[in-house]
Amino acid sequence: MISIYQLKPRFQALLRPMVAALAGAGVTANAVTVLTMLVSLGLGALLWLEGASRPALFLLLPLWMFLRMAFNAVDGMLAREFGQQSALGAYLNELTDVFSDAALYLPFALVAPFGWGSVGALIFLSAVSEMTGALGPMVGAPRQYDGPMGKSDRAFLFGALGLWLGLAGALPDWIFWALPLAAVAILLNIVNRIRSGLAALPRP
Repeated sequence: MISIYQLKPRFQALLRPMVAALAGAGVTANAVTVLTMLVSLGLGALLWLEGASRPALFLLLPLWMFLRMAFNAVDGMLAREFGQQSALGAYLNELTDVFSDAALYLPFALVAPFGWGSVGALIFLSAVSEMTGALGPMVGAPRQYDGPMGKSDRAFLFGALGLWLGLAGALPDWIFWALPLAAVAILLNIVNRIRSGLAALPRP
């Protein structure tokens, strides 16, 4: 399935000189991971508390979604290419993404035409999707990143919604259907990750 995640190798190539400089300065993958989560939680709290009365704050969301993808690539490259992989890092890598996603999506529950149902369902399914991908190594398969509507795709969706809301001050009623459609896509993503994980297992 087509996903923005497929652009990751080219993105990493652009970041590699900066990652080498960070490694040389003693920056660790785990520090980048935790910092990224803390900024996400902070931005989510700001949008939750102030976004309804100050929609222009949502313009911060597309900027942070792009930077977050860069930081996510940086921590992975530091871990893999500079000998920083660890069991703690594996836990942090998976769990901080789930917390960050929830924090950044949740403010949209206060934005018309969305609500608790559509936003809550998307947060729940996003967590299940990431858990499904992370279960691959448990059964002897690689970590699965199949789309559609993987983490990068969701970042694009919510970044675009934030940009629209920040510029226009409100969202049209018909955009409500974006989240149910995204939820259906995540369900397909979950099925694809299970199928890919099973297909990657050694044949008896």
